[in-house]
Amino acid sequence: MKFRKFGKALLLTAISAAAVFGVTSCVQSYSVGYLYVTGTQTASTGGAGVISGYKIDHNTGNLIGIPGLPVSSGGANPGRFVLLTGGRFLYVLNQGSTSDGGPCSETDVCSNANIVQFAIGGKGVLTPQQTFYTQGHNPFRIMTDAAGSHLFVLDHDAPDTVGCGLVFGNGVTRCGDITVFQIDPSTGRLSNVLNSQVTAASGSPLTYFPVPADPIDFTVSSSTILTLSGTTAAGDSVFPYALNAANGQLSVNQNSSQPLGMHNATALVVASSVVYVLDNGVNTNGTHGQIFAYSAGSGGALQAQANGYYADDPTLSNPNYLIAANNGKWLYILNEGDNTNTTNTQSGIAGFTITQPYQLTPIANGGQTAGTGAGPQCILEDPSNQFIYTANFNDSTVTGLSIDENQGNLRGLSTATHAKGSYPLPGPAAWCVTTGRVS
Repeated sequence: MKFRKFGKALLLTAISAAAVFGVTSCVQSYSVGYLYVTGTQTASTGGAGVISGYKIDHNTGNLIGIPGLPVSSGGANPGRFVLLTGGRFLYVLNQGSTSDGGPCSETDVCSNANIVQFAIGGKGVLTPQQTFYTQGHNPFRIMTDAAGSHLFVLDHDAPDTVGCGLVFGNGVTRCGDITVFQIDPSTGRLSNVLNSQVTAASGSPLTYFPVPADPIDFTVSSSTILTLSGTTAAGDSVFPYALNAANGQLSVNQNSSQPLGMHNATALVVASSVVYVLDNGVNTNGTHGQIFAYSAGSGGALQAQANGYYADDPTLSNPNYLIAANNGKWLYILNEGDNTNTTNTQSGIAGFTITQPYQLTPIANGGQTAGTGAGPQCILEDPSNQFIYTANFNDSTVTGLSIDENQGNLRGLSTATHAKGSYPLPGPAAWCVTTGRVS
């Protein structure tokens, strides 16, 4: 059985952030900002991974290539990656590849998946350090906790059926898992956190934390890790784990999987303390794409909010990520569009004003939508809070946009070297992060 969100991207296995802990830095006492993008060298099935990097000009938003980059990501088909708070270490999740170059699946597992640690040196140069491995199969999401003490990887398929049955009941033989690592604060080295909550028949603790089958995305909300999963029969749901910030342990709390009443969920994101679920189902306007806002209650239970439903812009499709501006005024919904159409016109950003914690209003005066490159995979705000960038799969570019600080409208950059703020990449983009550092 091939899985829908992860499997479609093995040429990129791309997907994705400002809301992910440790991904962006809001530090204002910096003199330089850097933007990094993972991707592949070409669109071939080989999937040789690279990391590209740029220095951000905080006056114009122009991107200037970092000398010595791109560098190898240390594996095939890199997807998401995270940057620890303070900007010392970067961890890239290389999702690996199958023997025939096709999508990863339970029966055709991606081999050679790994996590490669990089040190960030002077002028933004990246130097590979160590390589680590998850406990499950087909890893495709990575994030850290708020303190940067633990790193979490979402594996689409658990390494065995033991944990599936122990957590979800006898007879359950399919599930995904979360691999948890503790991060050494000095060296950045990762060490596996064993599951002390669940013990196998042998008496040994599991090396992973089971999650429901067909995971799509996960995120941290306060002291809870939420995993979005979906099956064609039961629909999409969210499963909560209680997170112990001291030791990284995940504990099953009183809440089980919570059905969401949708079948096309694409992303689960926390922004400005609100939990958002993005869905590519048919909305109230008869077009595709919608956004649901929730609060996280006791034990991680999601609570729907009055007026917490929003139809996506009708000219866009396939919402795949969102960020809240650092000033808390605006929300930007990234739309990937049709990833199979290289001339796709449904890629772009839908902009909303945050009128109340759970209520959004489309940005007025023609600023509701903004263009990006084709097939954008990630969106972020730069450390100076002036610019928005997306990294795009279909046309292998980075797009830069300026933020109107009064109304939140996004406008294309116009620089002497890159018209309309489009910057070339060596191949299809997968994910992006940014950091502000004193240099």
